[in-house]
Amino acid sequence: MRATGLMAARLGALLGATALAALLPATAQAQSRPDQKAFFGLYKELVETNTTLSVGSCTKAAEQIGARMKAAGYSDSAITLFSVPDHPREGGIVVILDGSDKKAKPMLLLGHLDVVEAKREDWVRDPFTLIEEDGYYYARGTVDDKAQAAIWADSMIRFKTEGYKPKRTIKLALTCGEETTYAWNGAQWLAQNKPDLIAAEFALNEGGGGRYDATGRRQVLAMQVGEKASQNYTFLVTNPGGHSSQPVPINAIYQLADAIKAVQGYEFPVKFTDTTRVFFIASAAAVGGPMATAITRLLTNPEDAEADAVVSRDKAMHSTLRTTCVATIATAGHAENALPQRASANINCRIFPGETVEGTRLKLQELAGPAVTVTANAPIRPTAVPTKLDPKIMGPARTLAAQHFPGVPLLPLMSTGATDGIFLQAIGIPVYGAPGTFIDPDGNGTHGLNERIRVESIYAGRDYLFDLVKLYAG
Repeated sequence: MRATGLMAARLGALLGATALAALLPATAQAQSRPDQKAFFGLYKELVETNTTLSVGSCTKAAEQIGARMKAAGYSDSAITLFSVPDHPREGGIVVILDGSDKKAKPMLLLGHLDVVEAKREDWVRDPFTLIEEDGYYYARGTVDDKAQAAIWADSMIRFKTEGYKPKRTIKLALTCGEETTYAWNGAQWLAQNKPDLIAAEFALNEGGGGRYDATGRRQVLAMQVGEKASQNYTFLVTNPGGHSSQPVPINAIYQLADAIKAVQGYEFPVKFTDTTRVFFIASAAAVGGPMATAITRLLTNPEDAEADAVVSRDKAMHSTLRTTCVATIATAGHAENALPQRASANINCRIFPGETVEGTRLKLQELAGPAVTVTANAPIRPTAVPTKLDPKIMGPARTLAAQHFPGVPLLPLMSTGATDGIFLQAIGIPVYGAPGTFIDPDGNGTHGLNERIRVESIYAGRDYLFDLVKLYAG
Protein backbone atom coordinates (compact mmCIF):
# COMPACT_ATOMS: atom_id res chain seq x y z
CA MET A 1 0.00 0.00 0.00
CA ARG A 2 2.38 2.63 -1.21
CA ALA A 3 -0.29 5.25 -0.70
CA THR A 4 -0.76 4.76 3.04
CA GLY A 5 2.28 6.64 4.32
CA LEU A 6 1.73 9.39 1.78
CA MET A 7 -1.87 9.69 2.91
CA ALA A 8 -0.65 10.18 6.47
CA ALA A 9 1.70 12.90 5.31
CA ARG A 10 -1.03 14.76 3.44
CA LEU A 11 -3.36 14.54 6.42
CA GLY A 12 -0.51 15.76 8.58
CA ALA A 13 -0.21 18.77 6.32
CA LEU A 14 -3.89 19.45 6.72
CA LEU A 15 -4.01 18.93 10.46
CA GLY A 16 -0.58 20.08 11.55
CA ALA A 17 -1.45 23.73 11.97
CA THR A 18 -4.64 23.29 13.93
CA ALA A 19 -6.47 20.69 15.98
CA LEU A 20 -9.85 19.52 14.79
CA ALA A 21 -12.57 19.99 17.36
CA ALA A 22 -13.91 16.45 17.12
CA LEU A 23 -10.99 14.38 18.40
CA LEU A 24 -12.23 11.36 20.29
CA PRO A 25 -10.22 8.76 22.18
CA ALA A 26 -9.95 5.38 20.48
CA THR A 27 -12.30 2.77 21.86
CA ALA A 28 -10.84 -0.14 23.76
CA GLN A 29 -10.15 -3.07 21.47
CA ALA A 30 -12.24 -6.21 21.81
CA GLN A 31 -10.79 -9.48 20.54
CA SER A 32 -13.01 -11.94 22.38
CA ARG A 33 -15.83 -12.35 19.82
CA PRO A 34 -15.77 -15.65 17.91
CA ASP A 35 -15.76 -13.83 14.56
CA GLN A 36 -12.72 -11.81 15.68
CA LYS A 37 -10.85 -14.97 16.61
CA ALA A 38 -11.63 -16.45 13.20
CA PHE A 39 -10.39 -13.29 11.54
CA PHE A 40 -7.17 -13.36 13.54
CA GLY A 41 -6.46 -16.88 12.32
CA LEU A 42 -6.82 -15.78 8.69
CA TYR A 43 -4.79 -12.60 9.24
CA LYS A 44 -1.99 -14.43 11.05
CA GLU A 45 -1.74 -17.10 8.36
CA LEU A 46 -1.64 -14.47 5.61
CA VAL A 47 0.96 -12.29 7.34
CA GLU A 48 3.18 -15.27 8.14
CA THR A 49 3.09 -16.51 4.55
CA ASN A 50 6.12 -14.90 2.92
CA THR A 51 4.99 -13.16 -0.26
CA THR A 52 8.11 -11.18 -1.14
CA LEU A 53 9.13 -11.25 -4.80
CA SER A 54 12.55 -12.75 -4.02
CA VAL A 55 11.62 -15.91 -2.10
CA GLY A 56 7.92 -15.75 -1.27
CA SER A 57 4.76 -17.03 -2.94
CA CYS A 58 1.54 -15.11 -3.49
CA THR A 59 0.23 -18.28 -5.12
CA LYS A 60 0.52 -20.12 -1.79
CA ALA A 61 -1.27 -17.29 0.02
CA ALA A 62 -4.03 -17.29 -2.61
CA GLU A 63 -4.46 -21.05 -2.30
CA GLN A 64 -4.77 -20.75 1.49
CA ILE A 65 -7.50 -18.15 1.10
CA GLY A 66 -9.17 -20.30 -1.54
CA ALA A 67 -9.28 -23.22 0.91
CA ARG A 68 -10.96 -21.00 3.49
CA MET A 69 -13.51 -19.86 0.90
CA LYS A 70 -14.30 -23.48 0.06
CA ALA A 71 -14.73 -24.29 3.74
CA ALA A 72 -17.13 -21.36 4.06
CA GLY A 73 -19.35 -22.80 1.32
CA TYR A 74 -18.21 -21.18 -1.92
CA SER A 75 -18.44 -23.51 -4.91
CA ASP A 76 -15.53 -24.22 -7.23
CA SER A 77 -17.21 -22.08 -9.89
CA ALA A 78 -17.17 -19.06 -7.55
CA ILE A 79 -13.41 -19.30 -6.94
CA THR A 80 -10.79 -18.55 -9.58
CA LEU A 81 -7.13 -19.15 -8.75
CA PHE A 82 -4.87 -17.71 -11.44
CA SER A 83 -1.20 -17.43 -12.41
CA VAL A 84 0.90 -17.74 -15.57
CA PRO A 85 3.62 -20.31 -16.37
CA ASP A 86 6.40 -17.72 -16.36
CA HIS A 87 5.45 -16.53 -12.85
CA PRO A 88 4.09 -19.54 -10.98
CA ARG A 89 4.67 -18.00 -7.52
CA GLU A 90 2.92 -14.71 -8.31
CA GLY A 91 -0.65 -15.91 -8.60
CA GLY A 92 -3.84 -14.53 -7.12
CA ILE A 93 -7.50 -15.29 -6.49
CA VAL A 94 -10.93 -13.99 -7.51
CA VAL A 95 -14.03 -14.92 -5.49
CA ILE A 96 -17.61 -14.03 -6.43
CA LEU A 97 -20.70 -13.80 -4.21
CA ASP A 98 -23.72 -13.49 -6.51
CA GLY A 99 -26.27 -10.77 -5.88
CA SER A 100 -30.04 -11.16 -6.07
CA ASP A 101 -30.60 -8.20 -8.43
CA LYS A 102 -29.13 -8.99 -11.84
CA LYS A 103 -29.71 -5.40 -12.94
CA ALA A 104 -27.42 -4.05 -10.22
CA LYS A 105 -23.82 -3.85 -11.37
CA PRO A 106 -21.24 -5.68 -9.23
CA MET A 107 -18.79 -4.08 -6.84
CA LEU A 108 -15.16 -5.21 -6.53
CA LEU A 109 -12.92 -5.50 -3.47
CA LEU A 110 -9.27 -5.23 -4.54
CA GLY A 111 -6.17 -5.92 -2.47
CA HIS A 112 -2.62 -7.15 -3.02
CA LEU A 113 -0.92 -10.13 -1.41
CA ASP A 114 2.72 -9.25 -2.10
CA VAL A 115 4.85 -7.32 0.37
CA VAL A 116 8.08 -5.31 0.31
CA GLU A 117 11.29 -7.23 1.05
CA ALA A 118 12.31 -7.52 4.72
CA LYS A 119 15.68 -8.70 6.05
CA ARG A 120 15.62 -10.47 9.41
CA GLU A 121 18.96 -9.01 10.46
CA ASP A 122 17.59 -5.48 10.16
CA TRP A 123 14.39 -6.04 12.14
CA VAL A 124 13.95 -6.16 15.91
CA ARG A 125 11.52 -9.09 15.47
CA ASP A 126 11.14 -11.77 12.81
CA PRO A 127 9.36 -9.91 10.00
CA PHE A 128 7.36 -13.01 9.05
CA THR A 129 6.12 -13.92 12.51
CA LEU A 130 3.07 -12.00 13.72
CA ILE A 131 3.91 -10.65 17.17
CA GLU A 132 1.58 -8.68 19.45
CA GLU A 133 3.43 -6.23 21.63
CA ASP A 134 2.41 -3.02 23.45
CA GLY A 135 -0.93 -2.84 21.66
CA TYR A 136 0.50 -3.42 18.15
CA TYR A 137 0.78 -6.29 15.71
CA TYR A 138 4.31 -6.38 14.28
CA ALA A 139 5.35 -8.06 10.99
CA ARG A 140 5.90 -7.25 7.35
CA GLY A 141 2.53 -6.68 5.71
CA THR A 142 0.58 -6.04 8.91
CA VAL A 143 -0.47 -2.80 7.24
CA ASP A 144 0.53 -2.99 3.59
CA ASP A 145 -1.61 -4.62 2.33
CA LYS A 146 -2.44 -7.74 4.31
CA ALA A 147 -4.61 -5.84 6.79
CA GLN A 148 -7.03 -4.91 4.03
CA ALA A 149 -6.59 -8.17 2.09
CA ALA A 150 -7.46 -10.13 5.24
CA ILE A 151 -10.43 -7.87 5.99
CA TRP A 152 -11.80 -8.31 2.46
CA ALA A 153 -11.33 -12.10 2.52
CA ASP A 154 -12.81 -12.35 6.02
CA SER A 155 -15.81 -10.27 4.95
CA MET A 156 -16.51 -12.59 2.01
CA ILE A 157 -16.32 -15.59 4.35
CA ARG A 158 -18.65 -13.96 6.88
CA PHE A 159 -21.16 -13.04 4.17
CA LYS A 160 -21.29 -16.68 3.05
CA THR A 161 -21.42 -18.31 6.47
CA GLU A 162 -24.05 -15.85 7.72
CA GLY A 163 -26.24 -16.48 4.68
CA TYR A 164 -26.11 -12.84 3.60
CA LYS A 165 -27.78 -12.25 0.22
CA PRO A 166 -26.57 -8.98 -1.32
CA LYS A 167 -28.58 -7.24 -4.01
CA ARG A 168 -25.36 -6.33 -5.80
CA THR A 169 -22.84 -9.06 -6.68
CA ILE A 170 -19.67 -8.71 -4.60
CA LYS A 171 -16.33 -9.68 -6.17
CA LEU A 172 -12.99 -10.08 -4.44
CA ALA A 173 -9.64 -9.89 -6.28
CA LEU A 174 -6.40 -10.44 -4.36
CA THR A 175 -3.38 -10.09 -6.63
CA CYS A 176 0.42 -10.00 -6.68
CA GLY A 177 3.01 -7.59 -8.09
CA GLU A 178 1.86 -4.26 -6.68
CA GLU A 179 5.01 -3.56 -4.69
CA THR A 180 7.60 -4.03 -7.44
CA THR A 181 7.54 -2.06 -10.70
CA TYR A 182 9.08 -4.80 -12.85
CA ALA A 183 7.15 -7.72 -11.34
CA TRP A 184 4.32 -9.55 -13.09
CA ASN A 185 1.22 -7.69 -11.99
CA GLY A 186 -1.92 -9.69 -11.32
CA ALA A 187 -4.29 -6.72 -11.35
CA GLN A 188 -2.95 -5.63 -14.72
CA TRP A 189 -3.24 -9.19 -16.05
CA LEU A 190 -6.86 -9.47 -14.92
CA ALA A 191 -7.73 -6.11 -16.46
CA GLN A 192 -6.16 -7.04 -19.79
CA ASN A 193 -7.05 -10.75 -19.96
CA LYS A 194 -10.09 -11.34 -17.73
CA PRO A 195 -11.98 -8.03 -17.69
CA ASP A 196 -15.37 -9.74 -17.49
CA LEU A 197 -14.29 -11.66 -14.39
CA ILE A 198 -13.65 -8.44 -12.46
CA ALA A 199 -16.15 -6.14 -14.21
CA ALA A 200 -17.74 -3.82 -11.67
CA GLU A 201 -19.48 -0.48 -11.28
CA PHE A 202 -16.75 0.55 -8.83
CA ALA A 203 -13.94 -0.93 -6.76
CA LEU A 204 -12.75 -0.46 -3.19
CA ASN A 205 -8.98 -0.59 -2.84
CA GLU A 206 -6.11 0.49 -0.60
CA GLY A 207 -5.01 4.12 -0.31
CA GLY A 208 -7.61 5.49 2.09
CA GLY A 209 -7.72 4.94 5.82
CA GLY A 210 -7.42 7.19 8.81
CA ARG A 211 -4.89 9.01 10.97
CA TYR A 212 -4.21 9.01 14.71
CA ASP A 213 -2.54 11.93 16.40
CA ALA A 214 0.63 11.47 18.47
CA THR A 215 -1.42 10.44 21.52
CA GLY A 216 -3.39 7.77 19.69
CA ARG A 217 -6.61 9.70 19.23
CA ARG A 218 -8.42 9.46 15.92
CA GLN A 219 -8.11 12.66 13.92
CA VAL A 220 -9.52 12.14 10.45
CA LEU A 221 -10.64 9.53 7.92
CA ALA A 222 -9.73 9.63 4.24
CA MET A 223 -11.33 8.22 1.11
CA GLN A 224 -8.81 8.09 -1.72
CA VAL A 225 -10.50 9.42 -4.83
CA GLY A 226 -8.01 9.24 -7.69
CA GLU A 227 -4.26 8.87 -7.88
CA LYS A 228 -1.26 9.83 -9.94
CA ALA A 229 0.49 7.52 -12.39
CA SER A 230 4.04 6.51 -11.50
CA GLN A 231 6.45 6.43 -14.46
CA ASN A 232 10.23 6.16 -14.71
CA TYR A 233 12.30 7.75 -17.46
CA THR A 234 15.95 7.33 -18.42
CA PHE A 235 18.20 10.26 -19.29
CA LEU A 236 21.17 9.04 -21.35
CA VAL A 237 24.25 10.88 -22.63
CA THR A 238 27.01 9.19 -24.66
CA ASN A 239 30.20 10.48 -26.29
CA PRO A 240 33.66 9.12 -27.29
CA GLY A 241 35.35 10.00 -24.00
CA GLY A 242 39.15 10.05 -23.88
CA HIS A 243 42.08 10.51 -21.51
CA SER A 244 41.32 12.49 -18.36
CA SER A 245 44.64 14.34 -18.67
CA GLN A 246 43.21 16.21 -21.66
CA PRO A 247 39.67 17.25 -20.74
CA VAL A 248 37.33 18.74 -23.33
CA PRO A 249 34.29 21.00 -22.87
CA ILE A 250 31.80 18.30 -23.91
CA ASN A 251 31.62 15.91 -20.96
CA ALA A 252 28.83 13.34 -20.55
CA ILE A 253 28.63 13.87 -16.80
CA TYR A 254 28.36 17.65 -17.12
CA GLN A 255 25.71 17.31 -19.83
CA LEU A 256 23.71 14.93 -17.66
CA ALA A 257 24.12 17.21 -14.65
CA ASP A 258 22.81 20.17 -16.63
CA ALA A 259 19.77 18.14 -17.70
CA ILE A 260 19.06 17.04 -14.12
CA LYS A 261 19.38 20.61 -12.89
CA ALA A 262 16.91 21.70 -15.55
CA VAL A 263 14.40 19.18 -14.22
CA GLN A 264 15.07 20.35 -10.66
CA GLY A 265 14.31 23.92 -11.64
CA TYR A 266 11.09 23.22 -13.50
CA GLU A 267 7.63 23.25 -11.92
CA PHE A 268 4.82 21.53 -13.79
CA PRO A 269 1.67 23.67 -13.94
CA VAL A 270 -0.87 23.66 -11.11
CA LYS A 271 -3.99 21.63 -11.78
CA PHE A 272 -7.04 20.58 -9.79
CA THR A 273 -9.44 17.66 -9.86
CA ASP A 274 -12.80 17.77 -8.11
CA THR A 275 -11.19 15.82 -5.27
CA THR A 276 -8.13 18.03 -4.82
CA ARG A 277 -10.28 21.13 -4.98
CA VAL A 278 -12.36 19.84 -2.04
CA PHE A 279 -9.16 18.89 -0.23
CA PHE A 280 -7.65 22.36 -0.61
CA ILE A 281 -10.86 24.10 0.41
CA ALA A 282 -10.86 22.01 3.60
CA SER A 283 -7.16 22.74 4.08
CA ALA A 284 -7.70 26.48 3.85
CA ALA A 285 -10.47 26.30 6.45
CA ALA A 286 -8.26 24.25 8.78
CA VAL A 287 -4.93 26.08 8.61
CA GLY A 288 -5.99 29.74 8.37
CA GLY A 289 -3.52 32.63 8.07
CA PRO A 290 -1.28 33.34 5.05
CA MET A 291 -1.43 29.73 3.89
CA ALA A 292 -5.23 29.84 3.72
CA THR A 293 -5.06 33.09 1.75
CA ALA A 294 -2.58 31.58 -0.71
CA ILE A 295 -4.69 28.45 -1.16
CA THR A 296 -7.79 30.53 -1.85
CA ARG A 297 -5.92 32.63 -4.41
CA LEU A 298 -4.57 29.49 -6.11
CA LEU A 299 -8.01 27.92 -6.30
CA THR A 300 -9.22 31.07 -8.03
CA ASN A 301 -6.18 31.36 -10.33
CA PRO A 302 -3.93 28.28 -10.74
CA GLU A 303 -1.36 30.47 -12.52
CA ASP A 304 -0.81 32.67 -9.46
CA ALA A 305 2.92 32.04 -9.03
CA GLU A 306 3.19 33.94 -5.75
CA ALA A 307 0.39 31.91 -4.15
CA ASP A 308 1.85 28.71 -5.57
CA ALA A 309 5.20 29.48 -3.94
CA VAL A 310 3.55 29.84 -0.52
CA VAL A 311 1.40 26.69 -0.78
CA SER A 312 4.24 24.64 -2.23
CA ARG A 313 6.42 25.17 0.85
CA ASP A 314 4.47 22.19 2.14
CA LYS A 315 5.84 19.21 0.20
CA ALA A 316 2.61 17.22 0.40
CA MET A 317 0.53 20.09 -0.94
CA HIS A 318 3.17 20.81 -3.59
CA SER A 319 2.89 17.25 -4.90
CA THR A 320 -0.91 17.29 -4.77
CA LEU A 321 -0.98 20.33 -7.05
CA ARG A 322 0.93 19.01 -10.05
CA THR A 323 2.99 16.40 -11.83
CA THR A 324 6.37 15.99 -10.14
CA CYS A 325 9.61 14.54 -11.53
CA VAL A 326 12.76 13.86 -9.52
CA ALA A 327 16.15 12.26 -10.16
CA THR A 328 16.50 9.06 -8.11
CA ILE A 329 19.51 7.20 -9.61
CA ALA A 330 22.60 8.43 -11.48
CA THR A 331 25.37 6.34 -13.05
CA ALA A 332 28.37 7.63 -15.03
CA GLY A 333 31.91 6.90 -16.15
CA HIS A 334 33.97 3.76 -16.59
CA ALA A 335 37.39 4.60 -15.12
CA GLU A 336 38.93 7.11 -12.72
CA ASN A 337 41.43 8.31 -15.34
CA ALA A 338 39.09 8.48 -18.32
CA LEU A 339 36.57 10.96 -19.63
CA PRO A 340 33.09 9.48 -19.28
CA GLN A 341 31.70 7.77 -22.34
CA ARG A 342 28.28 7.26 -20.81
CA ALA A 343 26.16 8.95 -18.15
CA SER A 344 22.58 8.10 -17.25
CA ALA A 345 19.97 8.91 -14.67
CA ASN A 346 16.56 7.62 -13.65
CA ILE A 347 13.87 10.29 -13.37
CA ASN A 348 10.82 9.20 -11.40
CA CYS A 349 7.64 11.08 -12.27
CA ARG A 350 4.27 11.07 -10.55
CA ILE A 351 1.94 12.18 -13.32
CA PHE A 352 -1.20 14.18 -12.54
CA PRO A 353 -4.51 12.58 -13.61
CA GLY A 354 -5.28 13.27 -17.26
CA GLU A 355 -1.66 13.91 -18.27
CA THR A 356 0.06 11.28 -20.40
CA VAL A 357 3.37 9.41 -20.19
CA GLU A 358 4.36 10.64 -23.65
CA GLY A 359 3.39 14.25 -22.95
CA THR A 360 5.54 14.18 -19.83
CA ARG A 361 8.43 12.62 -21.77
CA LEU A 362 8.27 15.40 -24.34
CA LYS A 363 8.50 18.03 -21.60
CA LEU A 364 11.48 16.22 -20.04
CA GLN A 365 13.17 16.05 -23.44
CA GLU A 366 12.64 19.78 -23.89
CA LEU A 367 14.21 20.43 -20.49
CA ALA A 368 17.12 18.02 -21.01
CA GLY A 369 18.15 19.37 -24.40
CA PRO A 370 19.27 17.65 -27.62
CA ALA A 371 22.42 16.08 -26.13
CA VAL A 372 20.31 13.89 -23.85
CA THR A 373 18.08 11.02 -24.97
CA VAL A 374 14.94 10.68 -22.86
CA THR A 375 13.03 7.39 -22.92
CA ALA A 376 10.08 6.07 -20.92
CA ASN A 377 11.05 2.89 -19.09
CA ALA A 378 8.98 -0.27 -19.21
CA PRO A 379 6.47 -0.92 -17.83
CA ILE A 380 4.60 2.08 -19.14
CA ARG A 381 1.63 2.84 -16.92
CA PRO A 382 -1.83 3.83 -18.18
CA THR A 383 -2.88 7.46 -18.04
CA ALA A 384 -4.34 8.21 -14.61
CA VAL A 385 -8.04 8.96 -14.88
CA PRO A 386 -9.60 11.51 -12.52
CA THR A 387 -12.02 9.57 -10.33
CA LYS A 388 -15.49 11.01 -9.90
CA LEU A 389 -16.21 12.45 -6.48
CA ASP A 390 -19.41 10.42 -6.34
CA PRO A 391 -21.93 11.16 -3.56
CA LYS A 392 -23.15 7.54 -3.88
CA ILE A 393 -19.70 6.51 -2.65
CA MET A 394 -18.86 9.34 -0.26
CA GLY A 395 -22.32 9.58 1.33
CA PRO A 396 -22.61 6.04 2.75
CA ALA A 397 -18.97 6.06 3.87
CA ARG A 398 -19.48 9.30 5.75
CA THR A 399 -22.81 8.22 7.29
CA LEU A 400 -21.35 4.94 8.52
CA ALA A 401 -18.21 6.65 9.82
CA ALA A 402 -20.37 8.84 12.03
CA GLN A 403 -21.66 5.65 13.68
CA HIS A 404 -18.35 3.82 14.02
CA PHE A 405 -16.08 6.82 14.65
CA PRO A 406 -18.28 9.62 16.06
CA GLY A 407 -16.97 13.11 15.50
CA VAL A 408 -14.16 12.08 13.15
CA PRO A 409 -14.44 13.86 9.78
CA LEU A 410 -14.08 11.98 6.47
CA LEU A 411 -12.31 13.77 3.61
CA PRO A 412 -11.62 12.86 -0.03
CA LEU A 413 -7.94 12.81 -1.03
CA MET A 414 -6.03 12.21 -4.24
CA SER A 415 -3.01 9.98 -3.75
CA THR A 416 0.36 11.36 -4.83
CA GLY A 417 1.52 7.74 -4.86
CA ALA A 418 0.29 4.88 -7.01
CA THR A 419 -1.67 1.64 -6.58
CA ASP A 420 -2.98 -1.15 -8.77
CA GLY A 421 -6.17 0.86 -9.08
CA ILE A 422 -4.75 2.54 -12.17
CA PHE A 423 -5.14 -0.71 -14.16
CA LEU A 424 -8.82 -0.93 -13.26
CA GLN A 425 -9.37 2.74 -14.06
CA ALA A 426 -7.93 2.01 -17.52
CA ILE A 427 -10.84 -0.38 -18.26
CA GLY A 428 -13.49 1.94 -16.90
CA ILE A 429 -13.81 0.84 -13.25
CA PRO A 430 -13.70 3.82 -10.84
CA VAL A 431 -11.50 2.96 -7.86
CA TYR A 432 -11.80 4.33 -4.33
CA GLY A 433 -9.32 3.86 -1.49
CA ALA A 434 -11.51 2.73 1.40
CA PRO A 435 -11.33 4.44 4.80
CA GLY A 436 -11.45 2.53 8.07
CA THR A 437 -8.03 1.44 9.34
CA PHE A 438 -6.09 4.18 11.15
CA ILE A 439 -2.32 4.60 11.15
CA ASP A 440 0.08 6.67 13.23
CA PRO A 441 1.66 9.91 12.00
CA ASP A 442 4.95 8.13 11.21
CA GLY A 443 3.32 5.71 8.77
CA ASN A 444 3.75 2.63 10.99
CA GLY A 445 6.94 1.42 9.31
CA THR A 446 5.21 0.72 6.01
CA HIS A 447 7.90 -0.28 3.45
CA GLY A 448 10.46 0.16 6.26
CA LEU A 449 11.61 -1.54 9.42
CA ASN A 450 9.36 -3.04 12.11
CA GLU A 451 6.08 -2.50 10.28
CA ARG A 452 3.17 -2.49 12.70
CA ILE A 453 -0.51 -1.68 13.17
CA ARG A 454 -2.46 -0.93 16.32
CA VAL A 455 -4.54 -3.92 17.38
CA GLU A 456 -7.43 -1.56 18.00
CA SER A 457 -7.12 -0.18 14.48
CA ILE A 458 -7.45 -3.43 12.60
CA TYR A 459 -10.46 -4.69 14.58
CA ALA A 460 -12.31 -1.37 14.45
CA GLY A 461 -11.47 -1.00 10.76
CA ARG A 462 -12.65 -4.53 10.08
CA ASP A 463 -16.07 -3.82 11.61
CA TYR A 464 -16.41 -0.57 9.68
CA LEU A 465 -15.40 -2.03 6.32
CA PHE A 466 -17.66 -5.07 6.75
CA ASP A 467 -20.63 -2.79 7.32
CA LEU A 468 -19.55 -0.47 4.48
CA VAL A 469 -19.44 -3.28 1.93
CA LYS A 470 -22.90 -4.42 3.03
CA LEU A 471 -24.17 -0.85 2.72
CA TYR A 472 -22.86 -0.53 -0.84
CA ALA A 473 -24.12 -4.02 -1.73
CA GLY A 474 -27.65 -3.04 -0.74
